[in-house]
Amino acid sequence: MSRTAPAVPPWIAHALRAQRGPVPWSAVTRGALSAGPVLLVAVLAGQPTAGVAAAIGAMLAGVNDRPGSRRASVGRIGVPALAGAAGLAVGTYAGDHTPAVLLTLLMAGLGLVAGGISALGPVGSAVGTQLLVGVAVGAGMPLPESGWQRALAYLAGAGWLLLLRLVLPTPGSLTGDSRFGFRFDGERHAVAGAYEAVAALLDATGSDTATARRAALTAALDQAQDALAGPRLRRYASSTAERRLHAQYAAALPLAEAATALAWAGEAVPARASEGPRRLAVAVRGGAPTGALPAPSRSVPALRALDDALLRAAVAFDRAEGGDLHTRRRSRAALTRTVLGARGREYGMRVALCFGVSVAVAQALYHSRWYGQHEHWYWLPATAVFLVKPDLGPLASRVLNRAAGTVLGALLFAGFAVVLPRPEGLIALVAVSGALIPVAARHFAAQTTVVTVLVLALVMVGGEPEASVARIGETLLACAIVLVAGHLPMPGQRGHGIRARLTEADGAAHTYLAHVLDTSDDRAARWVLRREAYRTLAEARSAIALAAAELPALARHSRGTDEFAALLEELVDTTTACAVHLDDTGRLDPRHTERLAELRTELAACRERVGVRLPEVPVAR
Repeated sequence: MSRTAPAVPPWIAHALRAQRGPVPWSAVTRGALSAGPVLLVAVLAGQPTAGVAAAIGAMLAGVNDRPGSRRASVGRIGVPALAGAAGLAVGTYAGDHTPAVLLTLLMAGLGLVAGGISALGPVGSAVGTQLLVGVAVGAGMPLPESGWQRALAYLAGAGWLLLLRLVLPTPGSLTGDSRFGFRFDGERHAVAGAYEAVAALLDATGSDTATARRAALTAALDQAQDALAGPRLRRYASSTAERRLHAQYAAALPLAEAATALAWAGEAVPARASEGPRRLAVAVRGGAPTGALPAPSRSVPALRALDDALLRAAVAFDRAEGGDLHTRRRSRAALTRTVLGARGREYGMRVALCFGVSVAVAQALYHSRWYGQHEHWYWLPATAVFLVKPDLGPLASRVLNRAAGTVLGALLFAGFAVVLPRPEGLIALVAVSGALIPVAARHFAAQTTVVTVLVLALVMVGGEPEASVARIGETLLACAIVLVAGHLPMPGQRGHGIRARLTEADGAAHTYLAHVLDTSDDRAARWVLRREAYRTLAEARSAIALAAAELPALARHSRGTDEFAALLEELVDTTTACAVHLDDTGRLDPRHTERLAELRTELAACRERVGVRLPEVPVAR
């Protein structure tokens, strides 16, 4: 009789999970050319401590150096760097002129602000992180430079990495039509990925993998939309190449709509249906003409919609007249509501508590001479900042990986410090570590190991004595603080942030449904609403998945939310199928109306069980 091995608890499974994929050689090159060379230049100029601040800026910019377009990287790298420089200046002046108690209260207040900003999304989260890390380093790492000098050095290091990101080509970016060049290689890759995701969904139609393929299509469209919608000096795309990419992205939306409708029907489609989107993906990636596109069968409304979308795509590829990105711009009032709403308050209070307590403990250890003769107490609060970030994974996973990574990194550095010459050996170690950050980003423990080695080498070049054992102790202390604070009751309902996301997704889904059932001819508005519905739903799904991987004491607060998200997902899919059918026939068949009625009933019952607030949306007829 065979015995079944016990299932691994979700919080352990998440801690052991690592991302997979090819080595990002472009990011590795940029990492090697960032912190190490910046530090070398500063040392040769006789300003090693300024080089430490600059290298920290380059290191954190490298952490935010993710795949995507060059335009998007300006916001993803540049905006957090500005926040980090501001934090460094504020922390320096506050550390020099503020008593310990007031300093602790000030930094806890900044934690509240940074936590609220982090609710805005990935860039907001990076802004909050670098703001607090800058404050901790400014107050807890005494350097001879003034606050504004440190801030400028920090910006110089981050700016150097951003410059490398903007000017260095990536592998394969110089292939294809020279009109596209390597300037838009990230946009080309993202738009081509959207067409490939459409083809993959068509291949999966009628199989068990269709739901996962539809989720992958949403992620691909989100990535393409973000790649094209980065910051710009002009309101509209100015070059022919960029206008062509906008048109190609817009042409993918009706294809995605038709593919989603076919997947909802649950019947397999002819194999040649996916050939057209794949040829379009090849054309986007190489900047080449589309050539002849195979015509799919036109036996059902969704297949006719797919065929029509392919024809429109072929025209759009040839004309390069630009296209709407179909994004719903968030007003300042909406951003403020997010920061001050349930998500911002829940995250802000947790960050303020963890950061404030860690600063208080670090101050107590500093005044009791636990650090010895030096005055560097930044490590404990800076570690707490990274530990309290929920977008880096569940709490238990973050704590386990941070502890393991710091112990390994500190031990490795202790060995390197014995054998490497100073400062040239330490500078080389910083350069190697900077190159490894993009690879190590696949797992939080690996990334922590590399960053620990890099930071310890940096600060030793700046004059701090070797303190690997102390850093291990401070990291374990920060883990304990965040682990305890993460389980403390807070004002408001536990899991309120997830329910706020679900309320937002619920509202977006019903707004989309109301628009479709009103039989509006405004397809551009429909695609905006459809994109918004799927994007908010994907964000809610990600938050639910992270909450489910928490320790049982925390995971229970999100129980039932995955069921509600699944019903919302089916409602949006059904709405898309209704839209395609209405375009073709002008009316809904009984299958659509019956399923919509069932989903509304199920959602109402599940909404009450889970505790999701009823959204304020237009009433669909």
